[in-house]
Amino acid sequence: MFDENDMILEARHVTRRFPASGGRELTACQDINLKFYRGKTLGLIGESGCGKSTFMRFLVRLDVPTEGEILFKGKDLTKQKGEELRQTRQYIQMVFQDPGGSFNPKMRIRDIICEPLINFGRIKTSEKDAVARRFLEAVDLPGEFADRFPHNMSGGQRQRIAIARAVALEPELIIMDEATCALDVSVQKTIIELIVRLQKEKKIAIGFIAHDLGLIQSFAHQIAVMYLGTIVEVLPGEDVEQARHPYTRALLGAVFDTRMDFTKKIESIDSEIPSPLDVPPGCPFQTRCEHCVELCRQTRPVLTELRPGHEVACHIFGKEERKA
Repeated sequence: MFDENDMILEARHVTRRFPASGGRELTACQDINLKFYRGKTLGLIGESGCGKSTFMRFLVRLDVPTEGEILFKGKDLTKQKGEELRQTRQYIQMVFQDPGGSFNPKMRIRDIICEPLINFGRIKTSEKDAVARRFLEAVDLPGEFADRFPHNMSGGQRQRIAIARAVALEPELIIMDEATCALDVSVQKTIIELIVRLQKEKKIAIGFIAHDLGLIQSFAHQIAVMYLGTIVEVLPGEDVEQARHPYTRALLGAVFDTRMDFTKKIESIDSEIPSPLDVPPGCPFQTRCEHCVELCRQTRPVLTELRPGHEVACHIFGKEERKA
């Protein structure tokens, strides 16, 4: 689907287990394989607690997986330490869900934006004011905001500052963890437009975590759907209507659209998601799937390619396509 020469990061068989009470283990991520390409956005979507943020934290080395490897430009991030890891981090940046929580409230905006540039010796202290103003204007904020503190800014303005700080080091990959979920819809739209524009200008790879399939399909080049720590479907963003997995279909059915047929009942998934401490054998979605058969209860499905760029982990759906 994408040019392999543009791949800058690849996660291979990434698994993360956490110890739990009673000698049990909680598997937050299981055998995840994903690729990130220059100038492309990979959207990672799923319910709260499914392991999205846990996985993305590996990519910026805020945590390490129990098993697997994460190759950034051919080098395994999970094995890097010290100065080597520090130097790599400047090429992989993160925008957090709550930008205010990631800022030092006592620092002015110019210092927040320029701190990583100072740390890596990219600029001199005397250049901070001019550089901060340049990056503020790049995210459509007035240059004079450099004198302000974070608490003087609105939520949308703080998120733009977080993006400005992330792009300041000219990274090759930016991870965005629910970067727009706390914003008004109108502000959400402008932030997404800003992200898309910066990506086109700088050819940045983006990993975007979201709950809203309707939002992510509007700008993501590829979408990976996660359920209980497992990737159940990967498909092109523009072809999301062609989704096959029952869970992805359920997420699609929950998308609100003013053009939708309001005479039709909105379908919901009956039953609750199982505990991550008690995931059933076989398919993790079996307890909520109306199409479940005995094979689903016994054998865990693996991602199988239906067509270029579209993979699904389901014993039932896509079977005919695979045969063809």
